[in-house]
Amino acid sequence: MKPSRAATPWLFLAPALALFGFAVLVPMVATVGYSFTDWNGFGAMTFVGLDNYVTAATDPVFRDSFVHVCLYIAATLFLEVFVGLVLAGIVSAVAGRLWFRVAIFTPVMLPMVVVAVLWSFVYNPDFGLVNAGLDAVGLEQLQRVWLGDPATALAAVSVVSGWVFAGFYMMIFYAAFRQIPHEVLEAARLDGAGERALFRRIKVPMIREAVWVGILLCVTGGFQGFDLFFVLTNGGPYGATEIPTTYLVKTVFRNGEVGYGSAMAVVLTLIVLGVGFVYARLSRRRAATRLVEERAGLASATVEGPSPAPGMAGEAAS
Repeated sequence: MKPSRAATPWLFLAPALALFGFAVLVPMVATVGYSFTDWNGFGAMTFVGLDNYVTAATDPVFRDSFVHVCLYIAATLFLEVFVGLVLAGIVSAVAGRLWFRVAIFTPVMLPMVVVAVLWSFVYNPDFGLVNAGLDAVGLEQLQRVWLGDPATALAAVSVVSGWVFAGFYMMIFYAAFRQIPHEVLEAARLDGAGERALFRRIKVPMIREAVWVGILLCVTGGFQGFDLFFVLTNGGPYGATEIPTTYLVKTVFRNGEVGYGSAMAVVLTLIVLGVGFVYARLSRRRAATRLVEERAGLASATVEGPSPAPGMAGEAAS
């Protein structure tokens, strides 16, 4: 159905576009403008050009925060995406999987502040579950102040994130597994494939696009992480868990450096957009490669044609 006037579709979109512009576009443009100023949020603004970006490039805490977030992303790629993929394979192959899905997905529904407070008790060095469990099995030498030790704090936060979001990725991959044709799985089972081989050789290759989407969500979500770090460690101890978002919030709201904080926000936004752009290019390249392979296979099958029956081959030879 073609609208009678070209402006009609835009009239329907106008409320959503107005809300999006007010809530997203205007703050983004304002943040870019603030990034070129020296401003504390209340007084007069002083234009400083690119000074804030130069400061961000030479700030050792800001640089280290990106190292920390990259280590966190690497850990969560395993604890969230890989573990979620394995859990999806398990719940798709066992009976009574509804209860497994509900139990594993439950942490995703909890507020992150509640999760952080809960795990702060779990990691408590005096009465926490982790140290108590180590003591119960005779491993007292492994007990630590998990959130207060620079060597373990980042790993401890990553474990909490994995505990929460593994269920989220499990549901994504489980839904993808459900789209695999049942005939393909049954044919593989008739050929003698067990559940493990079925998972590695059939299921995972057939949902690789969903896996790539999960990786993208994990990477971009890692750069946007804030609440777990802020509540569990607040960037400590000694900056061992400082990530760009926590450092940005401290810079703006604790130090009153709105201009410098805006510059850091712009840098972080550009990095996330760059990751999305690279992913889009790789996805397009994978799609083009797959299309070429499919066309090559179809052309090969067409050229070869069906093999003649033995009787027909004999008659043609005579």
